[in-house]
Amino acid sequence: MPRTQAPRFLFASIVATTLLGWTSTATANDHQWPTSSAAGTGWDTTRLESLIADIEAERFKQITSVVVAHDGQLVFEHYASGANASTLHDVRSASKSVTSLLLGSAIARDLISDVDEMAFGFFEDRAPFQNPDARKRAITLEDLLTMSSILECNDDNSFSSGNEERMYVTEDWVGFVLGIPIRGYAPWDLRPEDSPFGRSFSYCTAGSFLLGAIIEKVSGMTLGDFADSALFDAMDITQKTWPISPLGVYQGGGGLRLTSRDWLKLGELVRNKGVWQDLRLLPASWVERATDAHVGARDGVTYGYQFWRFAFDEPDSKRAHIAMSGNGGNYVFVHPDSKLVAVITATAYGTRYMHQQSQSIYTDYILKAHPDR
Repeated sequence: MPRTQAPRFLFASIVATTLLGWTSTATANDHQWPTSSAAGTGWDTTRLESLIADIEAERFKQITSVVVAHDGQLVFEHYASGANASTLHDVRSASKSVTSLLLGSAIARDLISDVDEMAFGFFEDRAPFQNPDARKRAITLEDLLTMSSILECNDDNSFSSGNEERMYVTEDWVGFVLGIPIRGYAPWDLRPEDSPFGRSFSYCTAGSFLLGAIIEKVSGMTLGDFADSALFDAMDITQKTWPISPLGVYQGGGGLRLTSRDWLKLGELVRNKGVWQDLRLLPASWVERATDAHVGARDGVTYGYQFWRFAFDEPDSKRAHIAMSGNGGNYVFVHPDSKLVAVITATAYGTRYMHQQSQSIYTDYILKAHPDR
């Protein structure tokens, strides 16, 4: 790549370092990220160059950034579609993984005993709930974390009582979730007892929102303030926006906006099992539990506590690629065995190709360019 192309990128010196091995100097805007030469550390820079070319040629559509860290070093960074290093990316449901991390912090602070606590028990002041059913009382935090509660809540079904779009047009989002009826199982649905891990997966943003509301209730803080106290202040994550419900409860189910580098920081926190730059911010045991498989989600894909797990090229399920994932093709991929964290942001919301193309960027370019592949 000739040097005259550098103005196309913010932090162009880092992009140049990534591809050609030039030396760059970290600045205050680097947000504490040490940089490294991809060429000097064995990355296939030809493949990385082809990724840039394919993004610029719009073979991949509506991609806004690809940022990669290897062994804690920033090795690749590219922005497109008008985005730059200061852009706050709406990664939609990838935010759910942050709520999971914050729940782990609440447990570590003894604000919540564990994931077996009853979720509806935190809202006894709201009882009786709509569509009353004794089985609601048995729904645990773990049921909500794993998208396997017995609430009739399915974002993939527009007819579902708990579909997130129905929640957004109401004023009282907490009341909406508490009022969702109990689900039934159609003849083609797998019941929990017939499913892997004994859980039946049904993607439910409303349940993730309720987890955030529970964190607010036990901490006496907004979810945003709790996130600052638990993680963001220590990680120097200062630029952010977070959706808030009409009654002032933060949306723990999606919409948190951070810069690509700050999403990369959160991926690095997961890769290091709760440690950020020698600071332990979360118990390692929580990160391990959150990113372990607890429910079968899709063919060949499992789900943890608001984290996805993809096999990709790994025959050993314990070496799965962990991911925060959201609408539009937004991903934070973490593969501890490869010491790899990759952020892919995009605005291809609601398209058929959104996830396929972002996963292709990860598997066909980033993984294949990795020096250990």
